[in-house]
Amino acid sequence: MAKVAFLGLGVMGFPMAGWLAKKGHDVTVYNRTAAKAEKWCKQHGGKAAATPADAAAGAEIVFSCVGDDPDLREIALGSGGTVAAMRKGCVYVDHTTASADIAREIAAAGAKRGVHCLDAPVSGGQAGAENGKLTVMVGGEAGPFATAEPVIRSYAHAVRLLGPAGSGQLTKMVNQIAIAGVVQGLAEALNFARKAGLDAAAVIETISKGAAQSWQMENRWKTMSEGKFDFGFAVEWMRKDLRIALQEARNNGAELPVVALVDQFYADVVGMGGKRWDTSSLIARLNRNDKK
Repeated sequence: MAKVAFLGLGVMGFPMAGWLAKKGHDVTVYNRTAAKAEKWCKQHGGKAAATPADAAAGAEIVFSCVGDDPDLREIALGSGGTVAAMRKGCVYVDHTTASADIAREIAAAGAKRGVHCLDAPVSGGQAGAENGKLTVMVGGEAGPFATAEPVIRSYAHAVRLLGPAGSGQLTKMVNQIAIAGVVQGLAEALNFARKAGLDAAAVIETISKGAAQSWQMENRWKTMSEGKFDFGFAVEWMRKDLRIALQEARNNGAELPVVALVDQFYADVVGMGGKRWDTSSLIARLNRNDKK
């Protein structure tokens, strides 16, 4: 069992830190809103710290899961940040979905202090975090990864080292690029089936046995058809992830025409008041257009 810290108790971080406690690790938590850290401690035990540095002091492994590059830079490298407070030889694991640039920046800062930094974004959404079934994509060095992997598996069913610093973030971009097109395709398919007068349930039961099958189809077709978007990964966060991917594509020369188009469609959903809707709400945009 390890002495760990977890920074950031949002919809993902709260249950992830909870799994660390359930598995018997000694957990100290930090959250910008102290009340949430206190709530976590009431549910899971452990301790709450007043600053990221206080949480990191004495921890063998520090985990974080925050919003975006600026939040991550502040918590990791800012005044009272994590990296400067960590002891030499300890491991910092960041689960934020952020840019590869910030991952490399943190890794370089950690290396100067003898702190090993891993960028480790996750996939699986809120349900995956709550059920301890996340997929974790990791960038960094093999030695620190070997130290952190057994602890990460407290809330993950798949963990893999994919290359040097930044590789985890780049892999998460691949993940979001793949999802964007699939969700839009499913939205169009369901909208088409409805307009064609087909029984959507019968159609999905049939085509999900063939090449059209996907996780999105199996888990989202029914709620999409019912116009229910109050769960899962929010549109505003998907737009953040797609923005990061599009920026990286401009740097490396990759063409992402579908991603750019789907990002525009998500902007329409935001304009409909759906920034906190689930990403499957792309179908709401099509249904809105049908009513005009």
